[in-house]
Amino acid sequence: MIKRTFAMAALVLACATAFSAVPVSSAQAAEAHVKCDLTYNLAGWSLIYKHATGNGTISCDNGQHANVKIVVVGGGLTAGKYRINHGKGEISNVRNIDDVFGSYAQASADAGLVKSANAQVLTKGTTSLALAGTGEGVNLGISVGKFTITRR
Repeated sequence: MIKRTFAMAALVLACATAFSAVPVSSAQAAEAHVKCDLTYNLAGWSLIYKHATGNGTISCDNGQHANVKIVVVGGGLTAGKYRINHGKGEISNVRNIDDVFGSYAQASADAGLVKSANAQVLTKGTTSLALAGTGEGVNLGISVGKFTITRR
């Protein structure tokens, strides 16, 4: 069961990576050269409607960093309660840390029984955020929604 959970998470993460590799216009790509990473903890529940809250830290390779609050709302064919600890995210196509804040369109696939895995594809304009994490809980399903990052 755990192998299938991680295989599903790896497949969604691979799709997220491929999606974030789609080229943008050359003018914008030339400006967006900062790479940022997100580490986060997230806890939530779902039963058709999905809600989760958490916090994290964003660090960029230009020296900028920020503590952040995360709120996830959405819906889909999903049910469960989960917690993601020490999740990781890669943020691409940003000029500086201010480009990271705001609401991202989200699509996720979740599966887990006791051990939970999560992978998500998020976009905000040309900015992409690929997330992956493991934790604990009972959850299964696919959903779409909004993933919001604000300063804490």
